[in-house]
Amino acid sequence: MSARADQQADSSSSTLRPESASTPSISLRDVQVERGNDVVLNVERLDIRAGYTALVGPNGSGKSTMLHLIAGLLRPAAGTVAVQSSHPGPTRVAYVLQSQHASEHLLVTAREVIQLARRSGPLGRASRADRQVVDDVMERLGVVDLANRHLADMSGGQRQRVFIAQGLAQDSEILLLDEPVAGLDLASEQTIRKAINDERASGRAVVVATHDLDEAARADHVIMLNGHVVAAGAPHEVLQPDNLRQAYRGQVLELGDGSIAVDDAHHH
Repeated sequence: MSARADQQADSSSSTLRPESASTPSISLRDVQVERGNDVVLNVERLDIRAGYTALVGPNGSGKSTMLHLIAGLLRPAAGTVAVQSSHPGPTRVAYVLQSQHASEHLLVTAREVIQLARRSGPLGRASRADRQVVDDVMERLGVVDLANRHLADMSGGQRQRVFIAQGLAQDSEILLLDEPVAGLDLASEQTIRKAINDERASGRAVVVATHDLDEAARADHVIMLNGHVVAAGAPHEVLQPDNLRQAYRGQVLELGDGSIAVDDAHHH
């Protein structure tokens, strides 16, 4: 697959400027996603390059749908979604869902979950190099002490760190995260944020769906959705009152000090 990136600034056709011609990129062209007879996401033109990109918008705005499209888990009814890397061959994409719950019958340990991402040896066995990668990401996400603990016996924050460690172990050029810090304890939140910053610094594309507008303000780029691209660009350009009103409609409140609040149980 292939892609390119440019910069435009209108509500239906928005792009993000590339950092270099060799970075991984994601391109959507004339994309329509339908559910039943309804179009739930309509993207005329959108390009994403390396760095930290936050997807924001109300529930049902298309954030998870966008992640599914990039991951190749969903085919659009029309248009194209293309992913391109800096080297020949398929681009590796890791997708980490929001996973804070686990069945009490799911008797799989943290190490077993993370090792699923590394099976390059004969008969699908992990090589020494694979095991080293697993050890490294477990250290980065602070889950070494959870190696032999079952997922069902972990807190939501611990499970989320394990699944993000699995995503990092895939050594993918593009990392997709769905609400990675929602509802987590402060320690887990800080650990995951550091992992995101490390990935962006390494030249990877990290795309995060979030309800937290303060979290989105930390990103390099923000894409605001409400069934279409309301705005895309730098956080200070996108997180503006007019864009928020268009995306969140009646849920936006103007406070006496001139600040804006989103009156929604899922948002900050």
